[in-house]
Amino acid sequence: MIRAAITGISAYAPEDVLTNAELAKIVDTTDEWIMTRVGIKERRVLKGEHLGTSVMAKEAVSDVLRKTNTKPEEVEVIIFATTTPDYIFPSTAAMTAEACGIKNALGFDIQAACSGFIYGLEIGSNFVKSGNYKKVLVVAGDKMTAITNYKDRTTCPLFGDAVGAAMLEPTTEDVGIIDSILHVDGVGIPHLHMHGGGSVYPASHETVDNDMHYVYQEGQVVFKHAVSKMADVSVEIMERNHLTKDTVSWLVPHQANIRIIEAVGNRMGLSSEKVMVNIQKYGNTSAGTIPMCLYEWESQLKKGDNIILTAFGAGFTWGAVYLKWAY
Repeated sequence: MIRAAITGISAYAPEDVLTNAELAKIVDTTDEWIMTRVGIKERRVLKGEHLGTSVMAKEAVSDVLRKTNTKPEEVEVIIFATTTPDYIFPSTAAMTAEACGIKNALGFDIQAACSGFIYGLEIGSNFVKSGNYKKVLVVAGDKMTAITNYKDRTTCPLFGDAVGAAMLEPTTEDVGIIDSILHVDGVGIPHLHMHGGGSVYPASHETVDNDMHYVYQEGQVVFKHAVSKMADVSVEIMERNHLTKDTVSWLVPHQANIRIIEAVGNRMGLSSEKVMVNIQKYGNTSAGTIPMCLYEWESQLKKGDNIILTAFGAGFTWGAVYLKWAY
């Protein structure tokens, strides 16, 4: 049986840091208020004129090519999960391919909001399992500060910028992506969205004046759904793969809120030492949070480790992926 295995992981976050203290000068908030509610201390911001998500992707992809000894011309597929593409078209996959000298690949963007990385892994895994592709890049992340309303004290502390990249390659060993459960339910549309900029409300003076090009979120509704859906799907994937709290090596949850992360880990019966958390440093980078965690913990991962990835995002989209670490 051919499986897709992650053979390299990388991520990039900009150098510029926006702390809670600095945010408190912009909007009516405090470090204590933010830390108590979401657990974020600071976030990274991609500063500079006309810099899009692909600028961060170039850094992450270039590093993962180096780590896997892959030449740009050997890449066959680029799947880019993002909510903040450089442009409506062309795709951010195309922008990244051009920036990295990748000329022989097919590439496209996908939109699953904060669940983008695990959606991308499922798609990329099936490209590999088809037998037709041996080098598949899954890139995921966002310049969330580009769609953050710094007049909204409830949402502006949440978001930061980062992009991660994973190389998928075929393996016949007992490692790689083993199972996934993914869902979408449009019940969440009114509660988490960005109304402006699409074909329903194209950009106009009215959409700009009404702040329709920013994230809109009803926090309590989203929180309730995120906790239940991420916990349910993580327990489900454990049960159907006969995993226990002792045999799960790591939980890698989407980094949206420390209370959500803790609730999911508790529901799975995992000790906090098995749960990757870096939300305090980066905030919510949407599709970028899970690969950023894997990148930061890479030196602690061992071949054969049982790892569960889980996320929840606008749509609502959510799911879990079970993989065995391959190196």
